[in-house]
Amino acid sequence: MNNFWQKFQPKTGPPLVENKPLFCLAPMADVTDAAFRRIIAKYGKPDIMFTEFTSADGLCNTIGRKKLLINLQYNEEERPIVAQLFGANPEHMEKSAELVKKLSFDGLDINMGCPDRSVEDQGAGAALMKNPKLARKIIQAAKNGAPALPVSVKTRIGYSKFDENFFIEILKENLAALTVHLRTRKEMSEVPAHWELMPKIVELRNKISPETLIIGNGDIKDLKEGREKAKQYGCDGIMIGRAALGNPFLFSENKNVPNEVEGRLKVLLEHAMLFKKLFTGRKNFAVMKKHFKAYVAGFAGAKELRIKLMEAENAAEVKKIINIFLRRYGSGR
Repeated sequence: MNNFWQKFQPKTGPPLVENKPLFCLAPMADVTDAAFRRIIAKYGKPDIMFTEFTSADGLCNTIGRKKLLINLQYNEEERPIVAQLFGANPEHMEKSAELVKKLSFDGLDINMGCPDRSVEDQGAGAALMKNPKLARKIIQAAKNGAPALPVSVKTRIGYSKFDENFFIEILKENLAALTVHLRTRKEMSEVPAHWELMPKIVELRNKISPETLIIGNGDIKDLKEGREKAKQYGCDGIMIGRAALGNPFLFSENKNVPNEVEGRLKVLLEHAMLFKKLFTGRKNFAVMKKHFKAYVAGFAGAKELRIKLMEAENAAEVKKIINIFLRRYGSGR
């Protein structure tokens, strides 16, 4: 097996990454598509990136696969790149894992934390926390389908409360990595992340599967805070999601990133044009609106510009709106 995760592990002892935890861009539906990941890779690449989560059941359907393969496109600059799947059917997970391997991904991640009702109704996502026996079968199926790929899991601390038994069970599968969003499914994102539980999860890992890397997720705003959390609570890595929206420079160590208004808006335009190139006729341009809200904030005229951008129907309109704003912005200083 070519396990890229191993490069983050020291030669001996528990796999705690000293001084510099590994950083991951979180998989987010209709956010971390290929266009956004390529912008991130250019302006501040994290150690690892994940695709948007994709249905294993859908990939096993001829029509569904044709529609969903858009989620699994990537380029070499994004490596190491991990395909994230969800599903509750072991047979479908195995077949989808075979496809992930054929597509030459570096790893396969299984979502066991998504709270979306349509996902849970299938017995997948967060619902698997209530069914650790099936969760283990899903992991085993993924390994059977892609024995040459490292398999990881992203989950939460539990469904309605911290569920130690669930972690005990899935750690028995010797995962390459385990990412934990430090909230329950019922809490969604409405309470602060329970970082105080991380040492217990790390302790369980040390006892059951010492080679599994533990990655923490929840409320991390930047690299500095991520390093502090990793050092304080003992995890090997940090996953950041929402803080990256509108800030493709988040993972960059370069302090000269273009955070000024002109720089941010030019990157926004570059992002919109890349979306056009990759997804015209395949994905609704309205997906970009989440990014407009994040890019355009905190400067004079942002509200008015944001309103106009939210009405844009394509990249050409975005370009026109931004260029007009930049001309006025420049002359007004």
